[in-house]
Amino acid sequence: MRDPNFDRTVVLMLEHSDTGAVGVVLNRPSHVRASDILPDLEGLTLPPGTVHVGGPVQPEAAICLVKLAVPESGPSWSHLFGTVGSVNLDKPVADLGRASLGLRLFAGYAGWGEGQVEAELGAGGWLVLRREDKDAFGTDPAGLWPVVLRRQKSSLAMLAAFPHDPTLN
Repeated sequence: MRDPNFDRTVVLMLEHSDTGAVGVVLNRPSHVRASDILPDLEGLTLPPGTVHVGGPVQPEAAICLVKLAVPESGPSWSHLFGTVGSVNLDKPVADLGRASLGLRLFAGYAGWGEGQVEAELGAGGWLVLRREDKDAFGTDPAGLWPVVLRRQKSSLAMLAAFPHDPTLN
């Protein structure tokens, strides 16, 4: 993808249906502290504790993921998969209680209309790789892109060392 919004990004797909898809970019932390935006998140966010740029769509919208102690839904969160859940920010985050091992806040999201992501996949615009729950909550989100590539058991692992500008190689 030549779109700078998605250059060397790791996008976690959260929802995919006939009408479109929604995901968040995992490896674009900002310098804004999450608790500066939502004071109730003080002490609940995982390192680095910043808001992440979740994608170019609705940057004023917030998506909050929770690392779950037990993979189940609750009064203020929904279980998505594995140990990953989505927090309903319209409800008090205190309701998370012992269910939460930490939160990650995203401003904006990546969105695709009906058939758009399928067309981009068909054109070779994306690599579809197996996710690991830890991808959403790692301590070095900015370094996630090469980590995900290195763990591939194919020639894709070589892309982890691919320079930004191959003419300088």
